[in-house]
Amino acid sequence: MKETKVLKASGWVRTAVVLAAAGALVAGCSDGGGDAEPSVSTASPTDVPSSPAGSTQPRALKLTVAGTVATGIEVPWGLAFLPDRSALVGERDSGKVKRIAGGRVTEVGTVPGVASSSEGGLLGLAVDPKYPARPFVYAYYSTGKDNRIARLTFENGRIGSPEVILDGIPMSAIHNGGRLRFGPDGFLYAGTGDGSDRPNSQNDDSLGGKILRLTTDGKAAPGNPGGRLWFSKGHRNVQGLAFDGSQLYAAEFGQDTWDELNAITSGANYGWPAAEGVSQLDGMVDPIAQWRTSDASPSGITFAQGHIFMAGLRGERLWAIPVADGRRTGEPVAYFTKRFGRLRTVEAAPDGSLWLTTSNTDGRGNPKPGDDRILRVTITH
Repeated sequence: MKETKVLKASGWVRTAVVLAAAGALVAGCSDGGGDAEPSVSTASPTDVPSSPAGSTQPRALKLTVAGTVATGIEVPWGLAFLPDRSALVGERDSGKVKRIAGGRVTEVGTVPGVASSSEGGLLGLAVDPKYPARPFVYAYYSTGKDNRIARLTFENGRIGSPEVILDGIPMSAIHNGGRLRFGPDGFLYAGTGDGSDRPNSQNDDSLGGKILRLTTDGKAAPGNPGGRLWFSKGHRNVQGLAFDGSQLYAAEFGQDTWDELNAITSGANYGWPAAEGVSQLDGMVDPIAQWRTSDASPSGITFAQGHIFMAGLRGERLWAIPVADGRRTGEPVAYFTKRFGRLRTVEAAPDGSLWLTTSNTDGRGNPKPGDDRILRVTITH
């Protein structure tokens, strides 16, 4: 098996935060920047409105890059932990899946049929919640004609051939969505993009611009709106999914002005293409936080210690947003701004740390020696 170098790590729906960027706005239609403890970057008081009524700003967290988990991974995108605390990571362009365990990275197989593009390829990964009794890994990937979700066995250190459980998700060079996440209800949630065809997001019969909620066989999960495959609609390009208990949050790319963090509820309409950011349109749900596209271009998110952590591609920073019960409870804080380049995926690790991937080899960044890498980030108060 091929090995990659690894370095061991040391031990209110209608109120949003606006983090304004100086200078002209640049289009955000696509996702495009030493291990000593970095400085913390926060928004100035003039950039941020007051917190939601009745909230108290939590004490700022201290985030420290405690080490580098792995280097030399090409365009890491999906990242999922196994019960034994090892992790699987997918390379977007090559379609390769690698396992990080015991101080090394080993290639465990390639997903066939992956067609890469500027935002397409091998995207999200998720491990079956009943693994290893059900020894399956789920992958979201682009082909030459669509995006699809497949189930693959992972046994004896190798992934098996994909069994497609859902196809026909709109695909284009951009706006492919791709994130997968199992919910506490045992169902598989998938964030999709509009496939560069805006009407898909409001079309109840299209899988584009939606958050899907599926059984492990790719069927509509019980309780979905109208018995359809989707859970929510009106999304432009969902890039991150995370749960705090039963509450689902989603991050998505904006067009020219606002990127979003949304609190997701069943059957809700999040406005695209009529709305971008807070718009207060009847029948449509506003984000709980929004950012200028130059400050975010959000990708993966995860939940830990009362915060949604959100990786930023063009913004080249990690955002920490305090939340509770689908509400923002304080102001977001930015960490590692411009220190490691584009940041793609963040996941809560079994030991309480965060694993954070760079995305500097994706054609839109400036690779440094060792890129792309996975950083281990510790959290203290």
